[in-house]
Amino acid sequence: MSALLSPTDFEAALRAIGAERYHDKHPFHRLLHGGKLNRGQVQAWALNRYVYQAHIPIKDAALIARCPDAALRKAWRSRLADHDGDETRPGGIARWLKLTAALGLNESDVTSMKLALPGTIFAVEAYVHFVAERSLLEAVASSLTELFAPTIIAQRVDGMLANYDFVDRDALAYFTPRLTEAPQDSAFALAYCVEHAKTPEQQTQVIDALKFKCGVLWSMLDALHVAYVEPSVIPPGAFVP
Repeated sequence: MSALLSPTDFEAALRAIGAERYHDKHPFHRLLHGGKLNRGQVQAWALNRYVYQAHIPIKDAALIARCPDAALRKAWRSRLADHDGDETRPGGIARWLKLTAALGLNESDVTSMKLALPGTIFAVEAYVHFVAERSLLEAVASSLTELFAPTIIAQRVDGMLANYDFVDRDALAYFTPRLTEAPQDSAFALAYCVEHAKTPEQQTQVIDALKFKCGVLWSMLDALHVAYVEPSVIPPGAFVP
């Protein structure tokens, strides 16, 4: 961009990225929500998605570790508790393991991540490295996919409950807190990016960071689709339903 966008136009540009690139538009997600996958394919999705869930607090800790702003560190710490849990409540990782258990997966197979697809591992590690190595502004901006999360969460829960008799609302308990956590987190991150992207170059960095994160999520579903839907080529050593 050659000119600085107004805060309103900048936010609109970010939201337009979700409308175009968020992974709710991926064919695999449409199959998942529409009840078109079998139990093994849903197992594969949950097992691979665990890799992402387990690395979220790692990338958040990496951001906090190099943040000189005490206010930002304090605000970002809640994300660690949301995923790791604390003495008062289980976190998102524990709730995700509740889902994988309900699907009949062995916990050690899930938590070891040894059966995850190479494409999943590559995408998740790329995200962690991005947050740890790029500018703090870009690291914060990469979390802005949470702007679009509530819609896909509602679709996912409704679709899976309606179409799969092997999951129930208790198994999908991971998603209920995310309906409030994601909007709170994304509102903070959005305000931070709007305030701190003071030049056209910085606004471009924020936009590109959000595009990158959308690409991470999209590529994870690409890997699942190729391995378990079409052409159904499961890499050696990966989970076999």
